[in-house]
Amino acid sequence: MSEHHTPADAKALTMRVASITLVAETIRAIELVSADGSPLPPFSAGAHINLKLPGDLSRSYSLTNGPETTDRYIVAVNRDAASRGGSAYIAEQLKVGDVLPVDPPHNTFPLVDDAETSAFFAGGIGITPMLAMIRRLESLGKPWKLFYAARNRSSAAFVAELEALDAAAPGRVHFHFDDVEGKVMPLLKLAVGIPKAAHVYCCGPSRMIETFKASAGWRPEDNVHVEHFAGTNAKPTSDFTVALKRQGKEFFVKAGESIMDVLEANGVPVAHSCREGVCGTCETVVLEGECDHKDNVLSTREKDSNKLIMICCSGAKSGRLVLDL
Repeated sequence: MSEHHTPADAKALTMRVASITLVAETIRAIELVSADGSPLPPFSAGAHINLKLPGDLSRSYSLTNGPETTDRYIVAVNRDAASRGGSAYIAEQLKVGDVLPVDPPHNTFPLVDDAETSAFFAGGIGITPMLAMIRRLESLGKPWKLFYAARNRSSAAFVAELEALDAAAPGRVHFHFDDVEGKVMPLLKLAVGIPKAAHVYCCGPSRMIETFKASAGWRPEDNVHVEHFAGTNAKPTSDFTVALKRQGKEFFVKAGESIMDVLEANGVPVAHSCREGVCGTCETVVLEGECDHKDNVLSTREKDSNKLIMICCSGAKSGRLVLDL
């Protein structure tokens, strides 16, 4: 199942900050509503939106509310000590009443909501897309389990709501706080207990995701779902020519450069946000050529199909790549 719908041609929404709530030590929930009262585009659980912030910043954040909530978008943002401006601005300057351009929801981490059962492994702020998924499954009456790891209880978001869900049907929510346990969550051990037919999801730090992938090798590929916080920092390793079919333009891309960098340098506007191959905003259809994928968005099957590319980081194995731009 895939929902890589590129919002490149979608018009940005004008949204107003309705509330800002501290939901953990360094995490704020931001509630956004339509600034002019117009209906909001629908979304599916696991989707994210791009907030357009001052200084030409664009940052992607997962929606935490379930798709049944149609009159607002809610994201949760962690104040990252290594912030390049996004989370720092939200934590220190964003205020209720501010109006922001926001790209419509885009889903690169979709929930399979008709699965026999679902299991979620979240690390830190990785709980955000999973909360939306859990809310969706609750509305459908579907079974699920959550394993949620954080440094300590005060750094974990939405603990009270998750505890209430577990109280309603005990055994579904499992917290792991490193300061209490004295070690990281034993993901490999926990994953063994999840049925093979289950759909399993992971969002968290890179080390957690690698452990999760190692635990899931025996499962059907379609049942394993991952969303990354950060990209691989990889860049194309070969020179090639990129052709824009609709615009009738061609540009030379040197090894180490991204297609996005070259297009922007030549005055070709392209949708972007993370620039690291994790948000899917710059996803582009490939018409000819062989891709050299460097992103953390597309599945192995999607990469092998050679039909899509993230132009912020991926390149070409062939000498020429023709894009639907």
